[in-house]
Amino acid sequence: MTSEQLRAFLHVAREGRVSTAARGLGLSQSGLSRQLQSLEAEVGTRLLVRTPSGAVLTDAGERFLPHATRALEALAAGRAELERLSGTPRGPVVLGTLPTVGAYLLPDLMAAFTRSHPEVRPRLSQDHAPVLEEGVARGTLDLAILSLPVRRVDLVTQLLWDEPLVLAVPRGHRLTRLGRPVALQELTDETWVRIPGMVGARAVEAACEARGVTPKVALETDTAEALGRMVERGLGVAVVPQLMATDAPAHGFDVVPLTRGSPRRQVALVHRGQGYLTAAARALKDAIAEHVKQRFRPTPR
Repeated sequence: MTSEQLRAFLHVAREGRVSTAARGLGLSQSGLSRQLQSLEAEVGTRLLVRTPSGAVLTDAGERFLPHATRALEALAAGRAELERLSGTPRGPVVLGTLPTVGAYLLPDLMAAFTRSHPEVRPRLSQDHAPVLEEGVARGTLDLAILSLPVRRVDLVTQLLWDEPLVLAVPRGHRLTRLGRPVALQELTDETWVRIPGMVGARAVEAACEARGVTPKVALETDTAEALGRMVERGLGVAVVPQLMATDAPAHGFDVVPLTRGSPRRQVALVHRGQGYLTAAARALKDAIAEHVKQRFRPTPR
């Protein structure tokens, strides 16, 4: 039984779909399926059943889940202890991140980090904040950059930055020509492009609900890059964090500020505590904090 098999099992149990778990692990679906089959052969019973709606744990799988979680936690703690003895960051580290952070903050950060820590092997996994939080709690993620609030009190949370939400609109849009900040309540008739579950999408839903209308959604996506491209092509407008709009001219859309008092996004670094972090994870955590310090200054709400 290997840690790769256990990690594959935990990812599928968390995601509920082999395809989604495979993307998160950076594996092909066939490669992930082979890991699962090898694990089931090792334990001598079926742990998962595929159904039209996704992968479902069997009774044996439900019973095995907490043991698999503890086994990976024990391996991570042992690896961290050995790395503390050597003092040199090396080996894998898994960072979970929001799509906008992955696309607009991490490329420069990771380029510098891999140059300074060539023996560390980072892996990125993008998802929504609740999924990332659960991944950290289960130990499938070493660190996560996600939006607050964090629900679990057993996790360590470090605020990285606080930023306003803004409106991304196609070039020359009527809202650009207004030349002033707009309120979300003014925009309930607009057609939207969104990433479901993200702060911007929730803010639009709340504004529309207050007006008693349903948002007109042209398209949903799960990546920040696709969101920006769809706005560029005129499919709709989107509420996005300021991070995504920093270099708006290069991305081909206009940015319209929202009025004072509009929702903001607080972004934090989350982990299970120093004792769970390997030397590689601690090095990445410090690099994230330093990079953010150079780029942002936390502002009051």
